[in-house]
Amino acid sequence: MDKADFMREAMKLAEASAKEGEVPVGAVIVRDGEVIAAGRNRREYGKNALYHAEIEAIDNACKRLGGWRLPRCELYVTLEPCPMCAGAIINARIEKVYFGAYDQKAGSVGSVTNLFALPYNHRPEVEGGVLWEECAAQLSDFFKELRKRK
Repeated sequence: MDKADFMREAMKLAEASAKEGEVPVGAVIVRDGEVIAAGRNRREYGKNALYHAEIEAIDNACKRLGGWRLPRCELYVTLEPCPMCAGAIINARIEKVYFGAYDQKAGSVGSVTNLFALPYNHRPEVEGGVLWEECAAQLSDFFKELRKRK
């Protein structure tokens, strides 16, 4: 599988969130070419600001690997991480982040700011714009439909 394939896996999770009325964001964590964990946005369901796709994926990966460090891991997420998720990525020692759509309002790995460029003890690599048109369309379609219903 290549990075587009992994992003498509994250997009499937985002679609599942959308079907439940959640903002469609999905994430997968890959280690040595294999998806080891997944997460999706569940803030409305859980009534909790912490229930972002990246946080759920990191939590699941830590449980699977048996520790808080995630060596040799890459994160694929459909939307640029916010400051909370960027901090969690740094703390989990994820090596590289691939994201789809840019987030001009809260994106914290390039759009609004870049927390990965600050002198923390770990600096993940980042590549934005992976399948960005498809990821952005998934989000804009969700919000168009939401506005229609209201």
